[in-house]
Amino acid sequence: MFSLLSDKLDEAFRRLRGQAKISESNIADALREIRLALLEADVDYAVARAFIDHVKQRAMGAEVLKTVRPGEQIVKIFRDELAELLGSEEATLNLESPATILVVGLNGAGKTTTCAKLAAKLLKGGCKPLLVACDLVRPAAVDQLATLGAQIDVQVITPPPGEKDARRALKDALKHAKEVEHDVLIVDTAGRQEVDRSLIDELRDLHRILKPKECLLVADAATGQQAVRVAQTFHEAVSLTGIILTKLDGDARGGAALSMRAVTGCPIKFIGEGEKIDQFSAFVPQRMADRILGMGDIVGLVEKAAEKIDQESAMNSVTRMMSGEFNFDDFLSQMRMMQSMGPLEGLLGLLPGFNKMRKQLPQDALDPKKMKRTEAIVLSMTKAERKNDKLLIPSRRRRIAKGAGVTEIEVNRFIKNFREMKDMMSGRGKAGALMKAMKGMKMPGNLPTDGEMPDLSSLVGGNFPGIPGMGSRRPKGPGMSSMGGFGGFLRRR
Repeated sequence: MFSLLSDKLDEAFRRLRGQAKISESNIADALREIRLALLEADVDYAVARAFIDHVKQRAMGAEVLKTVRPGEQIVKIFRDELAELLGSEEATLNLESPATILVVGLNGAGKTTTCAKLAAKLLKGGCKPLLVACDLVRPAAVDQLATLGAQIDVQVITPPPGEKDARRALKDALKHAKEVEHDVLIVDTAGRQEVDRSLIDELRDLHRILKPKECLLVADAATGQQAVRVAQTFHEAVSLTGIILTKLDGDARGGAALSMRAVTGCPIKFIGEGEKIDQFSAFVPQRMADRILGMGDIVGLVEKAAEKIDQESAMNSVTRMMSGEFNFDDFLSQMRMMQSMGPLEGLLGLLPGFNKMRKQLPQDALDPKKMKRTEAIVLSMTKAERKNDKLLIPSRRRRIAKGAGVTEIEVNRFIKNFREMKDMMSGRGKAGALMKAMKGMKMPGNLPTDGEMPDLSSLVGGNFPGIPGMGSRRPKGPGMSSMGGFGGFLRRR
């Protein structure tokens, strides 16, 4: 999402770190480049100017100019100011009973899906949400919310067929809601392609009827500077209490995320990073600042892993890998666990330094279609072949290629890479040592009392399994081998 901005900032900071002595002149040059990077990323001009002024004021201070590593101190100042711009601290929902949430936004931002995602998150947190469909403009919006509600096992109050008055629909829904056990009411509303008078009037009336504790704007992160104007208009109309940014998994410039918080004064409370119901998380300013600066989000990565990965199954795979018993069924299981955590590119983006690694990858290295083809190859094998790769003679490989709809060359390459990975992971080298260290690692919720993880830094280096197309090259930053056999296999796909 923030790759363009991250690259520009990294370039500016690299030059600053390379200075033998920090002066007002080279600080000014670096800040000029940073300001241009912010503007190119669609950050609002006034927001960018004010932000740079704050950074400049702190960067010119004596405590910076006299430090041993002033270049790195300025990076820290920038990170702190960026986190402050994004909201300083994580904002929570006001769920004081009766908890009511009005969800507003333009068409295409993902309001209806976001309502379901929010309900699912609250349900997981122990709440009993109830959804109300009041988008009577977009065709099938009511049916969509009803379908999503059924998927997450949350009741949806829908208006009678043919109802066109959202105000009357909400009043009826509130009467019905008194008969349904719930502690949070989430109301989906209509949008438009652009903000117009009829939309604003309708939302004001719905706000007056509901008297919501929370009024959340769902904004498409790819909207650019238009998002700032949209946020201002909605805020003036219905007094927003928070913002939900969607489509952060897209290839947008990301300036909207930096601008809307500053312009409206409303915190960003949640972010959506995919179409799936579970691809929705709380917005943590400090962690987002780290991601923008290419420092990754290890906490976020661990949280995803803890939520999605079956620890017992993963540790069994590690044990089998170390003993040389790892087979195609184990590989398939690992690959599916990885896929359950979301798109691979987004997952790797949580690792520090991944933006630098990305430049060294082939253009299609992270293409999800490659994973599908790999999965098809394994599924085209018999049960016996998956357990024993020695059975894969040429005639069997030709049959597998036809069954998977791929070339025989792809099958041969896959088997060769699998065997190399298997041999390496079961050996006594650094990879083998890493697997042994991983076996002793515990996920959150079952950590040692001191909260520390094993120090694996001495194991990183040399011909270590990395990511697709990189061979034995290892850029600065953490390797990808900690993802187990699947991570090691990705090296030569």
